[in-house]
Amino acid sequence: MFPGAVADRVDAEYAIVGTPLDVSTTFQPGTRFGPDRIRRFARSYEDYDHRTDRRFSECAVYDHGDIYAGGDPEDYLTYLAGLCRELRADGIVPLLLGGEHTVTVAGVRAVDPEVVIVLDAHLDLRETYDDDPWSHACATRRALETADEAVILGGRAGCEAEWQRAAADDVSVVPPEEVPEWSPTDLSDASVYLSVDIDVVDPAVAPGTGTMEPFGLSSRECRDLVRAVAPYADGFDVVEVNDRDDGQSAALAAKLLRTFVYEHASADNAD
Repeated sequence: MFPGAVADRVDAEYAIVGTPLDVSTTFQPGTRFGPDRIRRFARSYEDYDHRTDRRFSECAVYDHGDIYAGGDPEDYLTYLAGLCRELRADGIVPLLLGGEHTVTVAGVRAVDPEVVIVLDAHLDLRETYDDDPWSHACATRRALETADEAVILGGRAGCEAEWQRAAADDVSVVPPEEVPEWSPTDLSDASVYLSVDIDVVDPAVAPGTGTMEPFGLSSRECRDLVRAVAPYADGFDVVEVNDRDDGQSAALAAKLLRTFVYEHASADNAD
């Protein structure tokens, strides 16, 4: 269980769902260990958040456990999307722990947002990768089959065809050096899904991921983006954490999930 996620399903306002999919990672596998690793490295955190004056254990967070990731990935995404829709129907915000970035497609399908905001080093706009349309390298492309628009924050790597796709009107790419000036000023009337690929962070800070990409965001910049977007979002995931470091990536992922909950809960109560 994620530390502090003590709510029962019937009383929950947020639901953590572990999604240990690990079938298309292209360099260093291990995302199947991500959900448990994130839970483990969240154990040391204080329950109390001074910024929002909240306790995580009082934010009505429920841990659904992991959804076994065997078999066909398309079938897995269909099942996962159905589960997230059930949560949404009960007024519960789904929080996915990856697992490879492909699981974002299920979260986006369940939320059906106008805008998907992705913190990611990679554009993930390929139509297919190695003839696989469900590769993690295609996650944002597949998400755009549901969402109207994608905003990729921290994007800095992609093939030529991806950069050409990113030039379309439904995609915006904010490179790392421009992230501090970005703000979600146009989101107040939009439905939003937020996805954090941990490789958006510089690998000097978060090396436990499959496809490291230097010149990334700092952990603080990533935190500030989650804080800014959380009040507008109806779903969240943090993905691409593996077991190939000493816990830095998992610890950051856990902290970002908690940040999302604190900020989202505070915004809800302010309305």
